[in-house]
Amino acid sequence: MSSALLPKPQMRRLLARRMKFHLFGAFFLSVGCAALYKFGIAEPRKRAYAEFYKNYDPMKDFEAMRAAGVFESAPPK
Repeated sequence: MSSALLPKPQMRRLLARRMKFHLFGAFFLSVGCAALYKFGIAEPRKRAYAEFYKNYDPMKDFEAMRAAGVFESAPPK
């Protein structure tokens, strides 16, 4: 009597069906995370570096560090 009340579980191709669902889900989740990282972190970081190096003068920075006594081989003037 109790077997008539419960439907039989689908056992055939259960793993394949669940794996297909989870593979698609994992693929779209990873693509979404990659897009969020690229446009949320990598692109702003590249723009910040480009902006910094647009007006960066390495000789001026070297002279400032040299005057501060950072380098042992180049004593302050």
